[in-house]
Amino acid sequence: MQNSRIKKNDPDKKYRQVLSASSLAGDTVRNPAGEDLGKVKDLMIDISGGRIAYAVLSFGGVLGMGDKLFSIPWNSLSVDEDEQCFILDADKQTLESAPGFDKDNWPDMADTSWGSKIYQHYGQEPYWDETSETRRPKTLGGGGGY
Repeated sequence: MQNSRIKKNDPDKKYRQVLSASSLAGDTVRNPAGEDLGKVKDLMIDISGGRIAYAVLSFGGVLGMGDKLFSIPWNSLSVDEDEQCFILDADKQTLESAPGFDKDNWPDMADTSWGSKIYQHYGQEPYWDETSETRRPKTLGGGGGY
């Protein structure tokens, strides 16, 4: 079954369905227009639910200094396997107007009232409100990197 969250152009190339979290950290995030939106800094895992809750995106700054961090709902991202990057369907203005935080002052990501605002900003249903019928596939691609 083709996962609509994975973009790939080469039908003959086998793409992996599971990747390690460490292989995703540092990956570029772009929007569909090809604008660079930053890099994945970390993945936040909902331990009790067994799901990726957020990707933490680092945006702005120079050489990691002065950059702002943003929590991006995991289901807002898709993967471009050929370019080995994430695609966030948002322009820079949407990202710049999103609630952000700095590296020394992280929000309580388990707080569902805070999380609901993040999911709403990106037009997504919070994963904790999803039913099994509304869940989208969460697989990406295989083993330990691209």
